[in-house]
Amino acid sequence: MPLKEYPDHHDAELVLKLYELRREDVMRESRTQLIAKFLPTSLEDVIAVTKGDHPLNAAFRQCTSYWEMTYAMARHGVMHADFMLESNGEGLLIFSRIEPWLAEYRAQVNPIAFRNAEWVAKETEMGRLIAERFRKRMQAQLDAARAATA
Repeated sequence: MPLKEYPDHHDAELVLKLYELRREDVMRESRTQLIAKFLPTSLEDVIAVTKGDHPLNAAFRQCTSYWEMTYAMARHGVMHADFMLESNGEGLLIFSRIEPWLAEYRAQVNPIAFRNAEWVAKETEMGRLIAERFRKRMQAQLDAARAATA
């Protein structure tokens, strides 16, 4: 399916629906927990959150599946990618926290994990801008964590 060249009212309706879904109580709590507490400094940290007994496992699964579904709509031309990303970049923050270990994560956990987030981060103008901002933030967090343990 070709990508949408211009956004239309259907894109606006989908973006508003995505916003409504993000406001749902359980989703909001999952997003809050994951953004505040999921700050991996190693592949082991990323793998750990996938285990059922990890305190952030449910939040991780809910948020990552939500953002993968959202970004799939852009990747497959259901909605205009850059228009959607103008108000839905949060998933790229989570992706930036996994990206340093993405190849290893895919090899050990799921070979197609985060393919939609990766696509929007690399193949769309807005995604590249947002992802680069989050990568810099993630690198600063990693540097600070490493300095604290040195």
